[in-house]
Amino acid sequence: MSLAAATRSEFTKQFTTAMWWILAVVLVAYVGFTAAGLAFVLSATATGAITPNNGAQVPASGLATLLYSLAASVGYVFPLLIGTLMVTAEFRHQTLTPTFLATPRRGLVMAAKVVVGILIGALYSVLAIASSVGPAAAFLSGYGLDTEFTSSATWALLGRIVIAFVLWALIGVGVGALVRNQVAAIVIVLAFTQFIEPLARLAATFVKGLDNVTQFLPGAASDALVGSSIFSVAGQSGGTQLHWWAGGLVLLAYAAVFVILGHVTSWRRDVS
Repeated sequence: MSLAAATRSEFTKQFTTAMWWILAVVLVAYVGFTAAGLAFVLSATATGAITPNNGAQVPASGLATLLYSLAASVGYVFPLLIGTLMVTAEFRHQTLTPTFLATPRRGLVMAAKVVVGILIGALYSVLAIASSVGPAAAFLSGYGLDTEFTSSATWALLGRIVIAFVLWALIGVGVGALVRNQVAAIVIVLAFTQFIEPLARLAATFVKGLDNVTQFLPGAASDALVGSSIFSVAGQSGGTQLHWWAGGLVLLAYAAVFVILGHVTSWRRDVS
């Protein structure tokens, strides 16, 4: 079987189940609600319509890109999850046995999953960008603030969000191959992305020198790649940040390492 045929098989397998669109709906709702809420608060504060308790005013400069970057800042866990589920679902529902019987070359099956992961990551990025940019631009315009659509930097940021989502999906594929148990894989993904790394990055704002380590964490690398993050306002940026291209390389390295380790250590083992 060729890579094209294996990819078609994986594509059909993923898009004939409900999981991809359920996660997509949750992604749109979560990112859209978050973007709308923050856009309202920050836009109103920047124009003085709302006065915060400390009297500080949010600067209008760069506010648009900050809000648009919410697609990646809060939405990156969704391509990570779908990438993980793409692989662990095969082990859970024991569909990997007929897959390997039809395509004995396991590396080809993994390559097909990588290709489909890229496509799903790109699809999720478009949904996330639309969900963050739509309400954010509406509130910015409503309060007379610049949406920054005429700036090439804004479009470059949106393009880097697409790259970040694709890389997160590939990391998920690698994690799913490495951790066969679906429940364990989901727990690990959620625990690390929602608790361990945020706490580590928050600690880096208080512990001198810790930011030299936390800047290489996957979430921090993703924020660096995108070039803007709401966590910089929330005090979880961790201080030192990589250049956008370096953040992309770090995130790519995570994806490559997880996929290769998953293929070498777990993917080649017998399927029970």
